[in-house]
Amino acid sequence: MKKIAIQGVKGCFHEQAARLFYEEHGRIVPDIVECDTFEDLYKSMAAGMADAAVMAIENTVSGGLLPNFELLRKYDYKIKGEVFLRIKQNLMTLPGQKIEDLHEVRSHYMAINQTRPYFDEYPQIRLVEYGDTAKSAADIVKTGVKGVGAIASDLAAEIYGLEIIAEGIETYKQNYTRFLIFDDALEVDKSKINKASMCFTLPHTPGSLAHVLTILSFYGMNLTRIQSLPIPGQEWQYFFYVDIKFDDYVRYEQAVAAVRPLMEDLNVLGEYVAAI
Repeated sequence: MKKIAIQGVKGCFHEQAARLFYEEHGRIVPDIVECDTFEDLYKSMAAGMADAAVMAIENTVSGGLLPNFELLRKYDYKIKGEVFLRIKQNLMTLPGQKIEDLHEVRSHYMAINQTRPYFDEYPQIRLVEYGDTAKSAADIVKTGVKGVGAIASDLAAEIYGLEIIAEGIETYKQNYTRFLIFDDALEVDKSKINKASMCFTLPHTPGSLAHVLTILSFYGMNLTRIQSLPIPGQEWQYFFYVDIKFDDYVRYEQAVAAVRPLMEDLNVLGEYVAAI
């Protein structure tokens, strides 16, 4: 069974994303390797503890996870796929309790922010930030504490035997997180590749970025994301992270060849099949 490294514990949204991706690609549910940090994902693969990894990169509500863009450049693991997961937040407790019985609800700060309006009607409930959504659920079971709920995925409720007393309490229902797949054993059919991620720097001259974008547009490249991050120790210099979608792989290769002379430190982070 393939071992997949995730940030968090079993039942978290990273595990949901891993299951979704591998099941969609006709593979069995992977064995999960829990990691404390996103950087530990890469370390687990390097140490042979995991065969692959799944890492969140952006969310439709909260935007990009900027530290993770740095990890893409720091470690030499290529993106082999992506998956979009709808983030559905659920309120869960030990079986037999009602929301009126609760005085405290725990979860990751992002889950709390995504559900805070729901609790406006329950002023007796104190919202407490926790390191991980699934861990907040697991620890309720571990301690057997009553009067305390957790906000987590339905997978967490299933794994830890909790009862969902309020389903889908997130404020924005169109809440999706994009996850990247790192799996060197995953064969990607070149004829189906229609998306690429890359990182580069540009000379500090007027119009350098506009010049690159104009060329990409000429070759029919659809720039779906651009993210800039400062280069430590170099004033007003930036790394640019871009995602490009295309219909013709040959035209994509031509586009890269055309812009390469204009770039510095070009690093193609991955070529893969777009999820949407």
